[in-house]
Amino acid sequence: MSNSYDLLTLFADGGMMMYPLVICSLIGLGVIIAKTWTLWVAHRSAVSVIEQVEEAAMDGRLDDAADIAASTPGPAAAILLAGLRRIRHLTLNKGELEQVVSTTGAIELSFLERGLVVLATIANVAPLMGFLGTVAGMILAFDSIAAQGDVDPATVAGGIKVALLTTAAGLTIAIPVNIGYNYFVSRIDKLVVDMEESTQQILNIAWDLEREGKLTVIS
Repeated sequence: MSNSYDLLTLFADGGMMMYPLVICSLIGLGVIIAKTWTLWVAHRSAVSVIEQVEEAAMDGRLDDAADIAASTPGPAAAILLAGLRRIRHLTLNKGELEQVVSTTGAIELSFLERGLVVLATIANVAPLMGFLGTVAGMILAFDSIAAQGDVDPATVAGGIKVALLTTAAGLTIAIPVNIGYNYFVSRIDKLVVDMEESTQQILNIAWDLEREGKLTVIS
């Protein structure tokens, strides 16, 4: 109870800038939770789906391979599915498969990067909001000095407290959000490698099927 009261007191003492800072923290937390779940699901089955699709496709079970890719979430599976849907027609225009998987990869990468702009914005804006609160607090402090005509610590303490609280709040929000942003960027880089592997795999499947006479490639 005491801790809750202390937090509410600090919030109230921080002034008006604490409201947008709290909103930023809630948005950042929501995006971090959503991205953590999305990227974990996307990476979880990438290796296994590539192996399963390759095995089914090389056995001539293209429908089974497509079903495996369709039932697996993630960008690697989406690329495999897009390529298999073209291969199942048993005829393929030259360069068409590369275009299909390239377009699918771009779409999936855009989905993976969704929300990163929000985190980057919060990481940059939250400290600035804190500094703005600092300026506002110092203005209040000097205004109090001007009104009293002398420097009384008790007079300026309120303004200085506002300045310190908003600065601390802005940095407290920005630091974990920035860490989360960099972590997600590194995870997306790993998923890009998975996507490249699935792209190469679907191309290998197509060329192997062509050599075996199971797929016709036309100009």
